[in-house]
Amino acid sequence: MSPTVNLLLVEDDEVDVQGLKRAFAKSRIANPITVARDGIEALEMLRGENGYEKLPKPHLILLDLNMPRMNGIEFLEAIRADEDLKGSVVFMITTSKADEDKARAYGHNVAGYIVKQDPANTFMEAVSLLEHYWRIVEFPR
Repeated sequence: MSPTVNLLLVEDDEVDVQGLKRAFAKSRIANPITVARDGIEALEMLRGENGYEKLPKPHLILLDLNMPRMNGIEFLEAIRADEDLKGSVVFMITTSKADEDKARAYGHNVAGYIVKQDPANTFMEAVSLLEHYWRIVEFPR
């Protein structure tokens, strides 16, 4: 039996947080979802710092690009430089269609770059993709 995949949603927009949670609920996916409001808080959760309990592995990260304090690219740079976190599976989910943003994200080994064009449909499609992904892919423990 494969372990439960823990989701870390790094997103500062409450409307998008609720939209993604609704999409998971509508798809009847009950995996644990932890929400961080920016890259700094996400790192603290992943490392178990500043009073946060360390997010259990395996985990999958859904990452927004534009956030306060530490944006998505800065977050990717930090986890790729961290020996314990560098192998984290990250999907970028953002409104940015800019080729330079896509190139920078893929340059930091994201598993996918999802553009929030029509949030309700995009979230449902993203949730479906993620569900298939973690049911098929083997995660290291």
